[in-house]
Amino acid sequence: MVPNLVQASSYASSIDGLILLVAVFVGVGFIVAEGMFFWLIWKFRARPGEKSQYLTGSEKHVKRWITIPHGLVLICDVFIIIGSVRVWYDVKQHLPEADSTIRIIGQQWAWTFQHPGADNELDTDDDTFTVGDLHVEVEKTYHFRLESRDVLHSFSVPVFRLKQDAIPGRSITGWFRPTVTGEYDVQCAEICGIGHGVMAARIHIEDANQHAAWLSSSSAATTP
Repeated sequence: MVPNLVQASSYASSIDGLILLVAVFVGVGFIVAEGMFFWLIWKFRARPGEKSQYLTGSEKHVKRWITIPHGLVLICDVFIIIGSVRVWYDVKQHLPEADSTIRIIGQQWAWTFQHPGADNELDTDDDTFTVGDLHVEVEKTYHFRLESRDVLHSFSVPVFRLKQDAIPGRSITGWFRPTVTGEYDVQCAEICGIGHGVMAARIHIEDANQHAAWLSSSSAATTP
């Protein structure tokens, strides 16, 4: 499967559905409008012996060609707004209870990830730090605390349909729930300097056994 078509988070399908809804409304509207445009050009083309009409735009039979399409566009906008608010609330406003919390730090030009250890608490002695590799367990809900050490960055996981700006001086909380296993791209989606193009990382979505094994090995590696 093409990586960018993978839906690897609990809300990825909702975001894709919203994009598809907008594309269908806009696409159908474009086809109808262009079809009507060319039909009118053909119908009212210049013909020998026929005098052109003079229209002010106030005629009832003319105004309906504007008011009816306008009304249809407004109806489509209502559906789009309702869908957008529902997705926005789910992704950005609603914060489900976390199974674990991680810290994500952006800096020129790398991602540093702070994973909790066996105690599942951040900022304790058994935390594990990695650069360029984020390890999470499938079907677990994660909160992340996103920070930047220097300039604006943007934490982006395309398969999650997740993008969140990292702002210097702020810690921004977000969430995700991985739904499939595998390794996928993490990107910086904000131009952050000359090395922006190489500021990439990988997210490793593991099953329970794989994640426990990684956590055990990483803890052993950091133990003096």
